[in-house]
Amino acid sequence: MVNGRTESMALYSPREYWAGVAEDFGSADPSGLAPVLHPTAPAWFNQLIDKLQFQAFCRALALAEISRGSRVLDVGCGTGRWVRRYAQLGFHPTGLDAAPGMLTTARERGTVAPLIAGEAGQLPFSDGAFDCVADVTVLQHIPSEFQTRALSEMMRVLKPGGRLILMELIRGTGAHIFPRSPENWIKDVTSHGATLIGWFGQEFLLPDRSFVFLVQSLRGGNGVRASVDMLPASSQSQTNPGLRSAYWQCRRLTASVSAWIDPLTEKMCPARLATHGVFVFRN
Repeated sequence: MVNGRTESMALYSPREYWAGVAEDFGSADPSGLAPVLHPTAPAWFNQLIDKLQFQAFCRALALAEISRGSRVLDVGCGTGRWVRRYAQLGFHPTGLDAAPGMLTTARERGTVAPLIAGEAGQLPFSDGAFDCVADVTVLQHIPSEFQTRALSEMMRVLKPGGRLILMELIRGTGAHIFPRSPENWIKDVTSHGATLIGWFGQEFLLPDRSFVFLVQSLRGGNGVRASVDMLPASSQSQTNPGLRSAYWQCRRLTASVSAWIDPLTEKMCPARLATHGVFVFRN
């Protein structure tokens, strides 16, 4: 049966979608966070999410035990925020993205490491070219039937003993997100010969998610769409500016409180209750 979601999935093209995001939001903020996080959200929200992701990724790097000087491939590098950080941490990074506009913004934001246009499902690198391959919320935007191919390519360009780090959605719905359960992510990667070193949940943000669910339910939606996503763009365009301002003022409180209590939430709740999982594998 064909429904609205099936039709939207059929029309969805990751390359075209992100090219459009790069064009529309590439200059939305000085840090280049808007195109790779939540394009229509206030700057403070993207800064908060970026901070939480950076903390989680530092934890993943420690778990992976990546040594300084390692060659790191950032798949879906977007505007280059991770490529720049890898360089600052003493790694030798290379960024790859399917949207040339993203790479242009990355260079404008001061990224000096190599940036290459290409797709996750067909990486333009030789076998075993990298010590570490990292993917932060990229595969979740590729239709499920193509995710396995991308994972196979990531493993191919990873040297024996190298590390694969994934930060991906494990819950949510949306027109351009395709999350998997933690078990499914792990099963797919290990089927390509990798060994799981460990994984943990990232972004619990329970009060904020509850608030978004309530607001979307009152608007007649289906609750939270993806992680702690903002109101859909179509809804925001129809929303009174005063109501939208009030919405984000409330979220400034709920998101800040949520981030503050997340370390305690993680200790008390199972990892699968988080919106994302961070997975570390050895080749």
